[in-house]
Amino acid sequence: MRPAAFETPAAARAPERSGDWATLKRLFPYLWTYKWRVSLALSFMVGAKVANVGVPLLLKTLVDTLTPRPDAAAAMLVVPLGLLVAYAALRLSTSLLTELRDLVFAKATEGAARSISLQVFRHLHGMSLRFHLERQTGGMTRDIERGTRAVQSLVSYSLYSIVPTLIELVLVLTLLAVKFDVWFAWITLIALVVYVTFTISMTAWRTQFRRRMNELDSNAHTRAIDSLLNYETVKYFNNEAFEAGRYDENLERYRRAALASQRTLSMLNAGQQCIIATGLVAMLWRATQGVVDGRMTLGDLVMVNAFMIQIYIPLNFLGTLYRELKQNLLDLEKMFNLLERSQEIADAPGARALQLQAQQASVRFDNVTFGYDANRSILHGISFEIPAGKTVAVVGPSGSGKSTLARLLYRFYDVQQGSVKVAGQDIRSLTQISLRQAIGIVPQDTVLFNDTVEYNIAYGRTGASREEVRAAARAARIDSFIESTPLGYDTMVGERGLKLSGGEKQRVAIARTLLKDPPILIFDEATSALDSANERAIQAELNRVSQNKTTLVIAHRLSTVVDAHEILVLEAGHILERGTHAELLVAQGRYAQMWALQQSAE
Repeated sequence: MRPAAFETPAAARAPERSGDWATLKRLFPYLWTYKWRVSLALSFMVGAKVANVGVPLLLKTLVDTLTPRPDAAAAMLVVPLGLLVAYAALRLSTSLLTELRDLVFAKATEGAARSISLQVFRHLHGMSLRFHLERQTGGMTRDIERGTRAVQSLVSYSLYSIVPTLIELVLVLTLLAVKFDVWFAWITLIALVVYVTFTISMTAWRTQFRRRMNELDSNAHTRAIDSLLNYETVKYFNNEAFEAGRYDENLERYRRAALASQRTLSMLNAGQQCIIATGLVAMLWRATQGVVDGRMTLGDLVMVNAFMIQIYIPLNFLGTLYRELKQNLLDLEKMFNLLERSQEIADAPGARALQLQAQQASVRFDNVTFGYDANRSILHGISFEIPAGKTVAVVGPSGSGKSTLARLLYRFYDVQQGSVKVAGQDIRSLTQISLRQAIGIVPQDTVLFNDTVEYNIAYGRTGASREEVRAAARAARIDSFIESTPLGYDTMVGERGLKLSGGEKQRVAIARTLLKDPPILIFDEATSALDSANERAIQAELNRVSQNKTTLVIAHRLSTVVDAHEILVLEAGHILERGTHAELLVAQGRYAQMWALQQSAE
């Protein structure tokens, strides 16, 4: 049995499908925020449908009025004119009320889409590092994009097409049953039931093809994004043809799925037209028979035909609407599922802000055991302290767990055993935002935003002035390089900062950390991408800024940590040695061996 500490995180488990009604229930509160707009839009919608149903009634009266009668010669000159004006007014009212409905409800639709998208965006930023390392970003962004569009489409199709059609259908069936015999209503109802049953069953069967098509679309999109993000790697190994082949393979699967979806769509449309034609013929046959028998007038025949056209034209698109609704619900559910992913690293109930006073920003790892998964532990009972205002360096071979210490201190992961404390406070009892505000890091692998140099430096403290950004750049020895470029601080750094060299990116990372100016600093191979001259200059600057700050230095080059107050030699997750540079050299242990090797190499 696995230890509780290594249980699969909830964030990594995909939520089960919750169903269409559950998805609609989750959407409703976002729309109900604009309840007065919803109510007003519904009023306009009902008014538009009442006016629309009134059009065939006026048309019937107009036709009956124009039917020649010996005693109505004078009235024909006046009555049709009034009916024509009323007919035009009803037509205008239908269009006007429909536009008012769209105008009033647009803010609710866009507002709901914005609220959901923003909530998902915030939630994703609150997810653990593990979640983002396991996700395919291209597919996830595609799900969010489709989910946002689904909110707009879902409201549009339901409020603007399906609900108005149902209202009009009820009004028409009532009028036919009351004004004529009940068979008119029964014929219409039977045709509609057959039509809807056929459409829903066929569309439900087709959903598997549509879902498969969307999955393959996301896979192709993910493959393309991943390949383009790793453009240089593709070029290094001459794998353009290989990447194109993989992408084409995904596109071919998508093409086959799209063709299967189109074939089933054609079957659906053909069946719908047969049902509509049968119902329309049956209604017109009964109306024509009524005119011949004298039970109905020509105006009644025209009215029945107009009613059928008004009902069946929107129903013509019911298959498309139902399919799109199902797809929109599926897309929206995927986005809601992202919201349902629980946060592996979350603030504890009643978590408090980190309380730091001058000279108290100590950091302590107390018997820490940690592994990223159940099969491999990284750290084994690690204990050490960084006193407030002091520098502790961690050295050792790759894979020994050095960078893991920084991730635990930032609380990207929680320890399985032991604790990490800042100023005597267990970081699991603190709010994550207050903890991370107190820490600045220069990471080993620097990734920049596809924006200007100034934006990337100022990201350390958003809202910093240009002069403060320049001062940080000077301290990081990158100011002269920036000024030498044509656009200066407005120079774009490219996707992930690829327009800059490794050393330039690292100096931008140093500058933004210096701009943040936190009480706790982490330097994770902060000068590994720099040449010797710049390394010495920046190392001196880092030593200066880390004065009176609690600093954790992670390094391979031992020459960068000789001034540390304590050096830990970490190997395979265990601390082999600890002491100052001089003490470790005298001990003639692992550190002394590493120092001798690096000195001979230099």
